[in-house]
Formats: sequence, C-alpha cells, structure tokens
Amino acid sequence: AAKAAAIAPRPLDKLRPVVRCQTARYNRRVRAGRGFTLDELKAAGINRQLAKTIGIAVDARRTNRSVASMNANVERLKQYKAQLIVFPRGSNKKPRGGDSAPELTSQAAQNTVSALFPVAQAADVVETANLAEARAKTGAFRTLRIERCNARMVGIRERNARLAAEQAAILANKKKKK
Repeated sequence: AAKAAAIAPRPLDKLRPVVRCQTARYNRRVRAGRGFTLDELKAAGINRQLAKTIGIAVDARRTNRSVASMNANVERLKQYKAQLIVFPRGSNKKPRGGDSAPELTSQAAQNTVSALFPVAQAADVVETANLAEARAKTGAFRTLRIERCNARMVGIRERNARLAAEQAAILANKKKKK
C-alpha cells in the first residue's frame, strides 16, 4: 500500500510479454516474460527509451522465434498503448506532445497491469476420432502376419511354381506322344 501511494497514479507493475515456458514438459504453457524484444517494440511503434518510462518491460537479449508469438505481443503492446494515460511531466501542467487530455488524467485510477492484461492460457483444442471401425477393417496384426508369411514363403512358392510348370510340360509332352 505504501508503494502504491508513493507511485500513484502509475501502475504497480510493468507490462510483460506472453512467452512459452522452456522445457518439453512445460512448453505448452504460457507465462509472463522478462520484457518485450526490440523488434516487438519497433513493430508496435514504441521507442525503446519511451517504453521504459511508460511502464513497459524491455529485454534487449530476448529474440523472437515465432511470428505468431511476436504478433500476439505486438497486439498486446498496441492494446496497452491505446489504454495508456500519460500525465504531463514536471511542474508544468500543460500537456505536451504525447500527453493525455486533462479530462482523462483527472479520471485516472491506479491499476495493476497484470489485472488489465492477464496472461491467459490458450484453450487446448483436441479432436477425437473413433478408431474402432478403422481397426476392425484393417486388422493390423493379421495383415502383418500375412506379409511376414509371404516374405518367408517367396522362395518356396517360386520353387513350387517352377515344379508345377515342369510337371505341366511333361504331361503335355506325354499327351502329344499319344
């Protein structure tokens, strides 16, 4: 409460990007990151120095590995910028370029950024299919056993076919002689 009163009407925390957790176990989850990349700030039209003064966390070391997450964070920055109320600087209470109108500044209330822009988990979309019919039609085990048997019997079947052809030729010669 003391910190909130000291920095009022500024927000209590900084706006942070939505990033994926690191390891294979947790990378389906999203969490609040350390700061926005310089590319995200540039795409949103926010200067790096200005971002630090208006409550946006910046991390120059982070890089974007996916276009989808970059676009989501740029959209997050644009929403924040649209709702942002900038107070006049210094003892001079005349609004300068970039400052909000006096009627907006008089109505401003202190908020937490994490409450206004929460990090929401994406809903998992899982499609289910009934595979019982497909399994019954194909019969994978039976198919594999038949193919294994066919592979094993190739030579024997060729020999039997050759012997049958020879027998047929012998019988044909006997019929011709009669």
